[in-house]
Amino acid sequence: MQTEKVVQYIVSWLKDYLETSHQKGFVIGISGGIDSAVTSTLCAMTGYPLLNLEMPIHQAENQADRAKKHIEWLKNNFTSPIDSIEIDLTATFDTMNAALPKTETTDKVNLALANTRARLRMTTLYYFAGLHNYLVAGTGNKVEDFGVGFYTKYGDGGVDVSPIADLMKSEVYKIAEFLGINTDIQKAKPTDGLFGDDRSDEDQLGANYDELEWAMKAKEAGHTADEFSGREKEVFEIFSRLNRINQHKMVPIPVCDIPEELMN
Repeated sequence: MQTEKVVQYIVSWLKDYLETSHQKGFVIGISGGIDSAVTSTLCAMTGYPLLNLEMPIHQAENQADRAKKHIEWLKNNFTSPIDSIEIDLTATFDTMNAALPKTETTDKVNLALANTRARLRMTTLYYFAGLHNYLVAGTGNKVEDFGVGFYTKYGDGGVDVSPIADLMKSEVYKIAEFLGINTDIQKAKPTDGLFGDDRSDEDQLGANYDELEWAMKAKEAGHTADEFSGREKEVFEIFSRLNRINQHKMVPIPVCDIPEELMN
């Protein structure tokens, strides 16, 4: 990958899209992770206003610290208008949780509540986007968005632009190194932070991003699980299963196309 040229291309693409859309800047959720750090930096490089939102919901302290350090780094390294707001959504989430019908706690319930956190953050992002005529910048990468569908539909998947969605996770790390993103962010264990504990993306997915990238490329090349054995077969099957069950997130919303003869 020609890292510097890719960075320049993405920044130019962001500027062009913003100007075409007649909006005034970008708003992004900062989590303390690698994807939001890289995406926010690329947005800052456009020279247009950037609003960074911290939206903790029972957030781990180390994640919040990394987010704050990154925002401070942005403000110190770019001359474009960069602002930040922290909105603690913990009480909002707890109120909604308390209002929901009581049910037995299961993995499915916990996942539904985790997705609710992401959707509360999306709603908050669009509140500020509407106030300032900003675009919501998405932080999903290629293996998450188009490989395993590891995001919340109408949560962190609810965005206006996806600057890094054509980059594998490993490529996002290369760009982070090129941009000089804080080392603690580059070394942090990837996590979505939606469960209020320290579980990582790998814990949830059953494979790390290097493995999933390999599986994605292997599947795109036409390989099947029967061609592999051991851990490779296991990872390929994990990828294939997630890719299959999450297709509803990755394809356009289906529209019922009524035959013309029924409309006359």
